[in-house]
Parts: sequence; C-alpha cells; structure tokens
Amino acid sequence: MDSQEDRATFHDMAQSTQEDWQIIMRHNIPFSQDGGRRILDHLKLLDGDFGGFAVDRLTHSLQTATRAHRDGRDEEYVVMALLHDIGDTLGATNHPDIAAAILKPFVSEKILWIVQNHGIFQGHNFFHHLGLDRDMREQFRGHEWFADTEEFIDKYDCPSFDPNYDTLPLSFFEPMVMKLFRSPLNSIYKRAIETVA
Repeated sequence: MDSQEDRATFHDMAQSTQEDWQIIMRHNIPFSQDGGRRILDHLKLLDGDFGGFAVDRLTHSLQTATRAHRDGRDEEYVVMALLHDIGDTLGATNHPDIAAAILKPFVSEKILWIVQNHGIFQGHNFFHHLGLDRDMREQFRGHEWFADTEEFIDKYDCPSFDPNYDTLPLSFFEPMVMKLFRSPLNSIYKRAIETVA
C-alpha cells in the first residue's frame, strides 16, 4: 500500500508540480516495465474460448507463434504472431485494432501494419462464405507490406486451427513477451521513462 507521502498532492492535473511527477514516475517505471506480465495474463483469457473453432483462441495464438518461431522469425515477429488475436476478448468486431494498439509502442512500423491489417487479409479465405467481398484486401495491393501480410496469413495465421499440431506452450514465449514489453521503441513517454530509469 502506498504511503500518503509517496503520492502526488494535486487534485487537478493542471495544478501538478515536478515533484508530483517524480513521485508518479517512480511508480510508473516498474509498472510499465512489467507490462509483459499483464499482457500474458490477458492472453490467458483466450484459454477455453473456442468461439466455434476447432481449437480455442489461446491455442490458435500459440500455434501461430509456434509456426512463426519454427520458421526462423525474429522475436518481435513471433510476439506479434502470439498476440495478433489478443483483442478477441474485448473487440469482437475490431480485434486487429486492439492488438495493434497494444503492440504499437513496441514494434516496427512493418510489424504494426501486419497486425493492424491481418483481419482484412485473412478474410480472403472466408469472407465469401459470409456474403462479404473476399478480395477486400485488394485495396492495399501495391502497399510495401502487402506481401508480408499475405504471407503472415497464409503461413502462420490461417493454418493454426489444428488440434493435432505440436504447439509450444505459453511458457516458451513468456521471455520474449517480457523482453519486448520492457521498453517502448516509440512512445511520447519514451524520453521521460529513460530519464527517470
């Protein structure tokens, strides 16, 4: 429990002082550096949620990451593969946006673009069964990361609904997640975090 002395004194942020923000940042640094743990805890909410698929959503995420890892992808890519559907529990109609928002401060623009657009790209395989345009992704044809996103879908995402696949456990990926979420690459707070840390 925080002591009263270890808390900011303002009740209106417009009245805050540098001393207040030094106190807040002392709390924020360890909290933000442990973000990977909270991400992993949230990912576990996908366990047992089948949503009509042959495997639950956590298994699908683990299979996607396992395939990417076994194909020699770097840790940033593998973590993106693991978390690409983390938004399923909060945004059934916009899960790629949620995954992208979580990953944005920690990954390259290319990885961010892949996760942000994977929902439209995977639609090529099933949108026509729902009365939608399966070629919706063609609006992005010519984009520099079109082929990379198509590859993510074809090699890792779409084949990862196999109950018989030799899927790596979440514990295998935990160190990668903890490392990626330890320090942001791109954030308006990056300089402040580095200064205080």
